[in-house]
Amino acid sequence: MNSREILKILQAVEEGKVAAPDAVERLKHLPFEDLGFAKVDHHRSLRQGFAEVVFAKGKTPEQIAEIVRAMLAKKGTQHNILVTRADRKAFAAIKRAAKAARAAKYHPQSGVITIERSTEIVGKGTILVVSAGTSDIPVAEEALLTARIMGNRAEHLYDVGVAGIHRLLENRGQLDGARVIICVAGMEGALPSVVGGLVAAPVIAVPTSVGYGASFGGVAALLGMLNSCASNVCVVNIDNGFGAARVASAINRI
Repeated sequence: MNSREILKILQAVEEGKVAAPDAVERLKHLPFEDLGFAKVDHHRSLRQGFAEVVFAKGKTPEQIAEIVRAMLAKKGTQHNILVTRADRKAFAAIKRAAKAARAAKYHPQSGVITIERSTEIVGKGTILVVSAGTSDIPVAEEALLTARIMGNRAEHLYDVGVAGIHRLLENRGQLDGARVIICVAGMEGALPSVVGGLVAAPVIAVPTSVGYGASFGGVAALLGMLNSCASNVCVVNIDNGFGAARVASAINRI
């Protein structure tokens, strides 16, 4: 629930269109609802502009579905719902959880589940998700879907790593047109430095666990990105496409 939705409820009470007890029923679970195993933060979108996101890894399908059901049950709330690091079992449980969950979509490449209930664009510009290689696409897709479900125009540019730098330079116009760039790369993690040196926009670097033995599961890319000489590059954790898109979305709303 966001501030506009709360204002509508209060105005409806003032105009006599909604009874005060009904308004209380809609608002009583603010700021959170205790499910026993989880406390669902219904206040999140009011504070931060987007609802709580469900991280599925480590939760049972039933727990994930119950959290989603609680979010869908909020009357007067039409925010989008995002579940990350999920599998088909979690998706099946969500589909069974509530009638509104029938709109859920599972994106197997990224492990993301989305329930889109609003298509409103709130971002001021375009978020561009760039991947170094095809093997980095699962993390890039997590970022892309997150950016879109959070109300941003988001585009992608895949497989343009430094091993063939002409592939990146061919798309200079798309790079220059982005308000925020998310740059996803494994191996040595060089691509964000190159992109950062070409554009004025903030570049959010995402190291991936893609690479041979000495990449240490993404640590080599992480350290390379942290040591970037391009001063407009910042870095999130290994494989954290969601985190990069969440920050990009916040920047894009300013």
